[in-house]
Amino acid sequence: MKKTAILDINQFKQTGLEDFYVNTLEDHLITSHKDIALPHKHNFYLAILFTHGTGIHEVDFTVYDVKPGSLFFLNPGQTHHWELSSDTKGYIFFHTQAFYDLYYTQNQINNFPFFYSMHSSPCIYLENEELDDVTLLFKRILKENGRDEILKKHRIINLVQYVYIECTRIYARQNPVAALDTHNSYYSKFLKLEELVNQYFITEKSSTAYAEMMHITPKHLNRITQAVAGKTTSDIIIDRVLLEAKKELILQQDNFAGISEMLGYEDYAYFSRLFKKKTGETPSEFLNRYNKV
Repeated sequence: MKKTAILDINQFKQTGLEDFYVNTLEDHLITSHKDIALPHKHNFYLAILFTHGTGIHEVDFTVYDVKPGSLFFLNPGQTHHWELSSDTKGYIFFHTQAFYDLYYTQNQINNFPFFYSMHSSPCIYLENEELDDVTLLFKRILKENGRDEILKKHRIINLVQYVYIECTRIYARQNPVAALDTHNSYYSKFLKLEELVNQYFITEKSSTAYAEMMHITPKHLNRITQAVAGKTTSDIIIDRVLLEAKKELILQQDNFAGISEMLGYEDYAYFSRLFKKKTGETPSEFLNRYNKV
């Protein structure tokens, strides 16, 4: 079976620092992204700031507008692709988990709200002073990366941390649900649910079953998912199923019944109705959008 393309950080030309990459967006698009059209994944954390241009950026098949001030944060494993105007400019950096953990052993990267989980919104929109401040940080990271000075890595990782801190404040203002204290029990239980859903979503689609696995009531689990993600437990499960369905539709192209069965739905007609109800289009209509790429 085909797999979604996964890009490794070592595929990108790096200057000086292991497990870290930074560039202007315009140069990155020419040198590293020119031949990538279909959705793909990365095995690293990614930050992309757009300062000029327009278009769309699709993350896990949800479409976001690109305009000056758009800032995206992606977790490892998330699927994305974009369609951008020719005048697109900005900055991009990415790094591995190990790069961050080496310096911040007491602060987990997924404590930042945009990295909480696959259900966190990956996008914030910056304006005026916010945009100026964050753009300056990206510029400083790029400049420092080009220098040959002592403590270079320390300075870069601290500048990256400043980006994450500043953007957490902005993100929390734009996404009130994301202001949840990540150290409380709701957050840890939600991450446990995500872990279980990723493991069992093909064979188990009952919210009650996941509540039993976690030794809590279905009502309490639903309260947790509503508080953390603004969704029901059933939504979390079906979202994971449909994400996998979309990936497989693009890879396999026309094996709709086979994909339905692989995901635990022997009745393709039921699966197709569910897909249409949740996404607004049939599997074939969804696939046709990508065949035009």
